[in-house]
Amino acid sequence: TGIFDGDYRVSGIYRNQWGSVSSPFSTPGASFEITTNKNINFGVSILNQTVKSGGYNYLTAYGSASYTGVRFGVKGDQRLVFGLQAGVINRRFDQSKFTTGNQWNPITGYNPSVPVEAIALTKSMSFDAGAGVLYFDAEAGKKANFYGGFSASHITQPDDKFTSTALKTKIPMRFTIHGGVKISVSDMLSITPNLLYLKQGTASEKMIGAYAQLKANEITDVLFGANVRLNDAISPYVGLNHKNMTIGVSYDINTSDLGKFVNGASSFEISLSFIGRKTFKAQGENFICPRL
Repeated sequence: TGIFDGDYRVSGIYRNQWGSVSSPFSTPGASFEITTNKNINFGVSILNQTVKSGGYNYLTAYGSASYTGVRFGVKGDQRLVFGLQAGVINRRFDQSKFTTGNQWNPITGYNPSVPVEAIALTKSMSFDAGAGVLYFDAEAGKKANFYGGFSASHITQPDDKFTSTALKTKIPMRFTIHGGVKISVSDMLSITPNLLYLKQGTASEKMIGAYAQLKANEITDVLFGANVRLNDAISPYVGLNHKNMTIGVSYDINTSDLGKFVNGASSFEISLSFIGRKTFKAQGENFICPRL
């Protein structure tokens, strides 16, 4: 939150997934951040995940704050950022769009005229919170600038209200580790290898990749690269950074065994970010965290 060269940032994202299997899983999201001159920044974000064929909806809404006042090194270019996030998780589903076991007859097959099994709870709202820390090297003019961070989500471990009350199941914490290094190949080109690791309960995700940033002219950069989610998918990426706006498009190519059963179903994602500035800051004055 607030780690960018400007006074405010507005971002949007849209993801469409598994469209060739059933009704697409769609995920739109938006966020807004502001910076202050007190080393404290604030933001809000909302993400809405929908599975139309099952009538399932997963909505998260958060407020966030970060502190950027910890700086060290000879010029104070080594920086630590601490962040907090709090909000709600709202889940609901449309029972009328379900099919359940009692609608299947071993002789005649599926019978939609039989009512679905009764489900006592169809919506749930829980308070949620998370925290994290980020390090990045902001020294300008270097050949390599490192960054890395760690965060813990669902630190309140909210109750999973869709499970049996007797089980008292909680949503497990999710841990995220990410990092990378921005390598300046020339005045026109930089390459940023990066990695991401997430773990929640027994599930985990490992991703490695890199993107290049090529200066087309004084106000426009071209971005291109790819990420690999191990045992899952390859995601090529292209983007354009023009003045205060960045737009990017990626496409997932499924490489796991699951792809064989879903006819290679993949997904695409588009993102847009705009940074507003009230005052002009000279180019190269500060190195900003390379994650876009």
